[in-house]
Amino acid sequence: MTIELAEARTHSASRVILASPRTLFRAFVDSEMLASWRAPQGMTARIPRFDPRVGGGYLMILTYEDAAGAPGKSDADRDVVQVKFAELAAEERVVELVRFESDDPDFAGEMRLTTTFTQFADGTRVTMTADQVPAGIGKADHETGIAGSLKKLALLTE
Repeated sequence: MTIELAEARTHSASRVILASPRTLFRAFVDSEMLASWRAPQGMTARIPRFDPRVGGGYLMILTYEDAAGAPGKSDADRDVVQVKFAELAAEERVVELVRFESDDPDFAGEMRLTTTFTQFADGTRVTMTADQVPAGIGKADHETGIAGSLKKLALLTE
């Protein structure tokens, strides 16, 4: 008898940003700031509901800028994401529990997204690690998307 273990689906990216951990943490708990940097390249974000406390969270609607052939998880041109804050350790760590609204079982389940802020030289190393990533999200594309969001975060805060 052979038992196969489920693939550990972990995707990660990091970047040193020339901003303080305080400024970077604020970009996670201010809905306008979050919407301005969180969407991956080629998408825009709207956050119609936001409750920045542990146990709270937000609803984020990501819309593809070019809807032609967009591989939306919720609709043809958008992803709808429900996020719950599991941990908000000011200036240290943000842990989010993420669920995509989708009828496709490849996007089902809860993804855990942990962001850490580590003092580094003149800035802060921001590391975003996604665990339990749904099977429909490819590693290379996801890590590119995370890196792109971190770049937008740097442009906003530096």
